[in-house]
Amino acid sequence: MARVVELSYYPVKGCAGTPVREAVITPAGPAHDRSFMVVSEEGVYRTQRRNPLLAVIRPLLTPGGDRLTLTAPDTESLHVRVDTSGPRRKVDLFGTAYRGIDQGDDAAHWLSDLLGAPSRLVRVPPEHDRVTDGLTPGTSGYADSCALHVISRSTLDLLDQRMTDRGAGPLPFDRFRPNLVVDGWDDPHTEDRARRLRIGGAELGYAKLAIRCAVTLVDQHTGTRAGPEPLRTLATYRRARQGGIAFGTKYAVLRPGTVAVGDEVEVAAWGESEL
Repeated sequence: MARVVELSYYPVKGCAGTPVREAVITPAGPAHDRSFMVVSEEGVYRTQRRNPLLAVIRPLLTPGGDRLTLTAPDTESLHVRVDTSGPRRKVDLFGTAYRGIDQGDDAAHWLSDLLGAPSRLVRVPPEHDRVTDGLTPGTSGYADSCALHVISRSTLDLLDQRMTDRGAGPLPFDRFRPNLVVDGWDDPHTEDRARRLRIGGAELGYAKLAIRCAVTLVDQHTGTRAGPEPLRTLATYRRARQGGIAFGTKYAVLRPGTVAVGDEVEVAAWGESEL
């Protein structure tokens, strides 16, 4: 029987995740997931691809989402009273224009000093109406694409074995920044074929394969690039037909609900892998 064994959300895009035992799955994914984003002064998103130190920033958001605390090594913590009604400003995410609510100069100074580049912190406005792509369309906050990212333990076990065979060590799950980790699927990459999932009170629809990028090269604890793995090994067996290297799967939310660690993962519909 497949079950959820890890559950996380990422309050600030590109920053560390917050593991939880239970999460409310909204149409945009786990509540507050990627609801904040670090941008340049011009409003262009910042990512670990160019700013790997984002990884060492650990956000803590109150359950109601009204207060955000950011911590980082050797740095005084930042406490932000979240603004959800201030003036909107233009932000750019992968070349697409959205809106964000600026969270003030204190947050801007803290982030700029840490990252060594002028930065601002913005929040998704309540009227955010993004439409995500894939086989099942949906919505999300400032995530790269879809509402939820799912990976199974067997999928990572296969990668670890292949990396070991090549003389490299295993990697932790946090390199891939999933929302849900599933255990109990014997076959690696079962998530590639699962078209509809029922988990707790939520139902998810398959959107697309997760195409990996240089973020997987960043050590999530030190904020430094740590070499060619896992992309070097993944390139030997996970090249997608549409281009890129696929590892894990993106899902849209068909029915919101509460999901908890230990919940059974029921596959309600199957399809063929798009790899």
